[in-house]
Amino acid sequence: MSAHREETVRRLAAPDITAAKGKMPLVCLTAYTAPVAEILDDACDLMLVGDSVGMVIHGLPNTVGVTMEMMILHGQAVMRGAKRAMVVVDMPFGSYEGAPETAYANAARIMKETGAQGVKVESGPTVPETIEYLVKRGIPVMGHVGLRPQAVLVDGAFKAKGRTEEERARVLAEAKATEAAGAFCLVVEGVAEALAYEITAAVAIPTIGIGAGAGCDGQILVTDDMLGLFDWTPKFVRRYASLREDIAAAAKGYAEDVRARRFPGEAETYFRRKA
Repeated sequence: MSAHREETVRRLAAPDITAAKGKMPLVCLTAYTAPVAEILDDACDLMLVGDSVGMVIHGLPNTVGVTMEMMILHGQAVMRGAKRAMVVVDMPFGSYEGAPETAYANAARIMKETGAQGVKVESGPTVPETIEYLVKRGIPVMGHVGLRPQAVLVDGAFKAKGRTEEERARVLAEAKATEAAGAFCLVVEGVAEALAYEITAAVAIPTIGIGAGAGCDGQILVTDDMLGLFDWTPKFVRRYASLREDIAAAAKGYAEDVRARRFPGEAETYFRRKA
């Protein structure tokens, strides 16, 4: 064995995330590529390879068209970049809503082919049974209640939840059922702030808010939104950078230098020809 053994960094896992409930707020972001995962790793407790990749990276109108192959490809990339944060991969639309056995086969494939530490599923009438089935077979599951992006075709649009008493009761019941089924934590998306507080108090697992106010046990954002890569930002996002403008300015500067033959210069040229 080599005397210069490389120090191993212990990666966070589902029990670490669950144990954070009521202690320190959990920091979560999405990641889809190895370089970005490497950059985010020190700041994050959990990185989600979200099916938002379909919209953010591939230009799809929603997440419905995302495939298992896309999620696995991006999951593999993120695992190459992240060393410390827990990595969870979204199960795409159509991969878990049917028979639990089918959901298990798809979840096991994601875990095996990416090396990720868990999967995420969105709530629904049949989903708690599936979560329980997966957890009993060794797959950590992250739940998701409130606004469900994969249900956009049913809802007709991305609509915040919790406006009516009936809707509030339904989302709260889904959160409790998700916890009872064995999920290690729970994304709460696009709900009224009071409902997010109620859910957080009602379940013993951490709640990870997105568009749900500050009362959750942690927060998650789509990294590309937070970095300002799009010309429109949702209400619940705070921009921490303006990379769209920076990239546009860099491209303009590059184009001007190429057209004026200022690039490449001496510093960027191999074995420069002498006059």
